[in-house]
Amino acid sequence: MKKKYFVLNILIGVLSLCFFTACVGQNGIPSTALDSSVGGISRSALKQAKPVKAKHAMVVSAQHLATNVGINILKEGGNAIDAAVATAYALAVTHPCCGNIGGGGFMILHLKNGKNLFLNFREKAPLKAAKTMFQDKNGKVVKGASTKTYLGVGVPGTVMGLNSALKKYGTMSLAKVLNPAIKLAKDGFVLEQGDINILNKRIKRFKKYPNVASIFLKNSKPYKVGDILKQPLLAHSLELIKKGGTKAFYKGQIAKKIVQASKEHGGILSMKDFAKYSISWSKPITCTYHSYKFVSDPPPSSGGVTICEILNILKKYPIKKYGYSSVKATHYLVEAERRAFADRNTYLGDPKFIKNPITRLLSKKIYLLYKQV
Repeated sequence: MKKKYFVLNILIGVLSLCFFTACVGQNGIPSTALDSSVGGISRSALKQAKPVKAKHAMVVSAQHLATNVGINILKEGGNAIDAAVATAYALAVTHPCCGNIGGGGFMILHLKNGKNLFLNFREKAPLKAAKTMFQDKNGKVVKGASTKTYLGVGVPGTVMGLNSALKKYGTMSLAKVLNPAIKLAKDGFVLEQGDINILNKRIKRFKKYPNVASIFLKNSKPYKVGDILKQPLLAHSLELIKKGGTKAFYKGQIAKKIVQASKEHGGILSMKDFAKYSISWSKPITCTYHSYKFVSDPPPSSGGVTICEILNILKKYPIKKYGYSSVKATHYLVEAERRAFADRNTYLGDPKFIKNPITRLLSKKIYLLYKQV
C-alpha cells in the first residue's frame, strides 16, 4: 500500500503550510476561527469533524490575514515556499506575540522529487553567554533572568531562515513576498477579538516599556475590537530587509539598534553575534504508523523524535478497536506519551552539545521494554 504522508512541522510558533493536500476556504469564516485564543475543540465534536479539502493547495496559519497573504501568493503563481515565507512575514505583523522577525524557527520542506529537508533557523546564544549567567553568586537561579531580561535574548534567525529558503527553493523575489506584510504594517489591519485577547494579556508589560506601549496600546489604553493597528516602525524594518536582504538585518542598522538596546539594558548581544549567525540544513525525522509516513523536525527540536516514539509504542496496540477517544484508547495514548516525554526530557538536546540517542529511542527494543512496564 502506498504510504500517505503527513508533515509535522513544529515551526516556532508560527506557520504550518501543507504541501500535500490542499486548501483553504476564505468565505464564511466562523468567529472562533478568528480568535486564536479560544479553547480547544471537544473530543466529541472532533470525532464528528471532517477535514477541509481542496484541489490545489493549502495555507494554514495562526492569523487569518496572514493566511490570506499565502493564498494570494499561490494564486499569483508562487510555489509553497513563496507562500510560506510571505505568510511568515505577514505573521510578524498580524500575530506579534508569536511570529516575528525577532525570533527563529524550523521549516520542513517536501520537494517535488520526493526529497524531504529540514531547515533550522532557531535563535542562538550570544558569544559571551555562560553557563552561570542566570545564577546568583551562590549558584541559585535568578527568577526571571532568562525570561524577562535582556540576558535572555538570543540572536534572531527568522530573517536569514526565511530568506534562505526563498532564495534556494522559492520562485518569487524577496520584494514580492514582503510587500503584503509591509502593507499590513504600514496601513494597519482591523483587530478581531482574538487579536485583542492576545494583546490584553500583556498590557502590564507593555506599560513598562514606552516604545512598546506606543505601538500596542492606543493612547496608553487597550485596543478594542474594530480598532486598526498600525506599525510604521516595523514597516520601516521590513522595507530595509526588502531593499538590503539578509545583510540589512544582520549587518545594518537593525542589528545595530538591537545591540544598542541590549547594551543599554544589561544584555550581552554584539554585532559579532549577528555577523556570525548561520542557519543549517539537515534531514528530518521520519517514522511510520501503519500506512502513514510522518516527517518531522529532528533535534534541536524534540518534537519529531517524541511523536515517533509515541507512535512506535502504540503501533502494536489495536487502538482503532478500542474506539476513538475511549477510556482504553486514551489510557494507552497517555501512557505512551508519558514514557516518550520522560525520554525527551532525559536524553534530547542540541546536537551541537550532546549526542542524541535517536536510533535507540526509535528502536524496537524501546517498544518491547515499555510494553512490559
